[in-house]
Amino acid sequence: MKAFKLDNEPKIETGFKTPEDYFENFSASLQEKLLQNEPKTISLFARNRKTFMAVAAVLVIALTVPIVYKYTTKSKELDEATLETYLSYQSNLNQYDLIHELDTNDINNLDKNIALGDDAIEDVLASNPNIEHLILE
Repeated sequence: MKAFKLDNEPKIETGFKTPEDYFENFSASLQEKLLQNEPKTISLFARNRKTFMAVAAVLVIALTVPIVYKYTTKSKELDEATLETYLSYQSNLNQYDLIHELDTNDINNLDKNIALGDDAIEDVLASNPNIEHLILE
């Protein structure tokens, strides 16, 4: 076999060559290409703006409806139970003060509302041990 020496054999040139001053100007040319090909950025909010607005509107309505309902349904008039409880716990009011404030229309309305028969009166008098106290009042 023949001795093979690299230095003596003809060399084959490669097909790849770098342009002149390629590595010196590489960073500047890369920056120019990056600036030219900068992609558009679309934010998530801008892309789905209608969806976000619809969700925000639903949340606002859902949170305000119970509050508005609570304040509009509040009754301005006192119910009878509340008024009775308030009057019963006031120590400075007695039955004579209440009777003094009634006018004839109120008394006529009370007569219509209270329908006591003889049987009901007899039952109250029979069940109450302090009949004399009731008679004196």
